[in-house]
Amino acid sequence: MRRRSFVELSPLESTSFGRFFLPGPTEIHPEVLSAQNKAVIGHRGPDIKELMGELQTGLRDLFRTERPVLISTSSATGLMEAAVRNGARSRVLSLVNGAFSQRFGQIAEACGLEVERLEVEWGQIIAADQVRERLASGGFDAVTVVHSETSTGALNPVSEISEAVRELDDVVLLVDSVTGVGGAEVQTDEWGLDFVLTGSQKALALPPGLAFGVASERLMARSAAATRKGVYFDLVTFQKQLSNLQTPTTPAVSLMYALAKQLDRIRLEGLEARWARHQAMADRCGQWVDMMREQRGVTLSVLAPEGSRSPTVTCVALPEGTTGPSVVSAMKERGFTIGGGYGKLKEASFRVGHMGDHTVAELDAVLDALGEVLT
Repeated sequence: MRRRSFVELSPLESTSFGRFFLPGPTEIHPEVLSAQNKAVIGHRGPDIKELMGELQTGLRDLFRTERPVLISTSSATGLMEAAVRNGARSRVLSLVNGAFSQRFGQIAEACGLEVERLEVEWGQIIAADQVRERLASGGFDAVTVVHSETSTGALNPVSEISEAVRELDDVVLLVDSVTGVGGAEVQTDEWGLDFVLTGSQKALALPPGLAFGVASERLMARSAAATRKGVYFDLVTFQKQLSNLQTPTTPAVSLMYALAKQLDRIRLEGLEARWARHQAMADRCGQWVDMMREQRGVTLSVLAPEGSRSPTVTCVALPEGTTGPSVVSAMKERGFTIGGGYGKLKEASFRVGHMGDHTVAELDAVLDALGEVLT
């Protein structure tokens, strides 16, 4: 009997469910995939208002905010650009501890802003006191930070960094929580975040194509006065349209159906329980690395220090003589997809994305296979 190729499988027949552990995009539950199979509705009529109202309720709970949650038909990169175009005036302090935080600063530079970097070794975190000390030199009007640095698996202390930034009245904090929101604790209002963004295809376990952001009142005041924000990512227009339960441009309605379904599933699980499940998976990865080193003599290490590890992605440093691409390839032969090292860490590490709807039991199967590959 002829085996059908991957492209011939229906979305709900994918043989990879429970075996796909990239740090994004993540696996999508069949219920969420099938939610997209509804008739398209007009995006300027009453039906879209009903859908948008439902989405706002779930998204506000997800971000822990009373503010409107902006829905962008774009990748999260679009909202990274929106953050700096709407929120920064001229001089940005970019906190860099990996590839994606480095990229945030590059986006600010591409938008014509002056950028100074506070950089630490990849895998480490940036402490609030370091930020406080650099801001004391004066002249900054915005700070960029990545909450969960996907390239290294480090979790920056965003709540503490926000406290340091808010000691200065005229500096705003712009937060990329692309692999944070939905998997790591985020308290937008309590922490005083000026702009926090995420994408659909990471811990939310949705198809790629949507991004979400929350802007503080003072960020919106910046946006109203900004002269270089362009058209597509004008946050004032976003918020004005959202006040009428509309979007500024044509929305990806089918993806919004999937979002509605997933927000309902997250509500049923409970957000705190979801955070705890992600933390349990991160802890299991750390335990496995310790076991491999202590019991099997394989000198692995988790790149991020204990106590500062992301609950959604683990970056594992390999011993000399073993390469990240070779591990990824060997896992592929066993039917598992994991992430390779990123950027300058490509050859010396691999990454396991334990986010979205994965469970510890599914992760254990991945770790068992990795143990076979590495011994």
